[in-house]
Amino acid sequence: MLQIELIHDDQQWRALETEWNQLLTQSVQDVPFLRHEYLNAWWQHHGGDEWEADELLVLIARDQEGNLAGALPLFKSKNHAEIETLVLLGSVEISDFLDVLAPQELLPEFWEAVLAYLTGPEAPSWDKLALFNLLEDSPTLAALENAAQNHGLNFAQERLQPAPCIALPDSFDNYLESLDGKYRRELMRKIRNALGYFIPVTVERIGPEDDLDAAMDDFFAMMREEPDKDRFLHPAMVEQMRAVVKAAADQGWLDLRFLLVGRDRAAGYLNFDYNDRIWVYNSSRADKFSNVSPGIVLLGLLIEEAIEQGKTEFDLMRGDEEYKYQLGGVDRWVVKAEVGR
Repeated sequence: MLQIELIHDDQQWRALETEWNQLLTQSVQDVPFLRHEYLNAWWQHHGGDEWEADELLVLIARDQEGNLAGALPLFKSKNHAEIETLVLLGSVEISDFLDVLAPQELLPEFWEAVLAYLTGPEAPSWDKLALFNLLEDSPTLAALENAAQNHGLNFAQERLQPAPCIALPDSFDNYLESLDGKYRRELMRKIRNALGYFIPVTVERIGPEDDLDAAMDDFFAMMREEPDKDRFLHPAMVEQMRAVVKAAADQGWLDLRFLLVGRDRAAGYLNFDYNDRIWVYNSSRADKFSNVSPGIVLLGLLIEEAIEQGKTEFDLMRGDEEYKYQLGGVDRWVVKAEVGR
């Protein structure tokens, strides 16, 4: 039988890191946005001030031997209707995929134990439980709906956004053959044009020996050339992103790349190399190098490299930008699940 414990102290939360990440490898969704170091960085900055978060509320479940068997990372905040809402850490803007931590075989028992706790006398006050950015095929959804019914709670599910992903074949030639002919020819034309440019065009990877802060300065400077991204990069969000990048770098799953034209950084991709796939988190490009199409060229070269390394997927994550489908992205959807009294 699982025993539920509530953690609302930052020090106790940080002490869970090793157990947390071990449990994640066995959970229904092993994604970088559920790593302890990512969620801790998110909590310290409240998602770049996306939320006025009142209280950290992490529910953990331990088995009879005291092992961590499940976790539901939450914080409490009042939504726009002044309703006390328990929300997943990481929600909403900058964490593409979220979920609970639990092995699939324990999900029904885990959710029964969690909802028994939340409807019991020791629970914090709450009106709604909001789980954003769950993949639509997550086993969590059925287990949560069933447990909610058992506890007399309302359950609702809503589609939020598509999240295209490329399943990588065994060779770059086979990948190219999978594309529509027009887009295949256009991609190869742009790559050939860039690689044949009169100034050498190369790919730079930022490693432990490089100045990460300076690299991110350049990355942000190129992002600001796009008005929407410039608005996104308010000071709190810049600090949030720096914290996430540092956490990923420290734990070895950051994949920050630039396309160099000579010595100049012409485009950048901020990716995560995690769990045998590449997760495309953000991008930037310099307008002055638009004649070599640096953004799409860098992305094409990174897909080729991922295939050569035997990666299984190139995840383009949330958003329905046209280029994702031109490059072979196939939609999945993220949803919001809500439980209310």
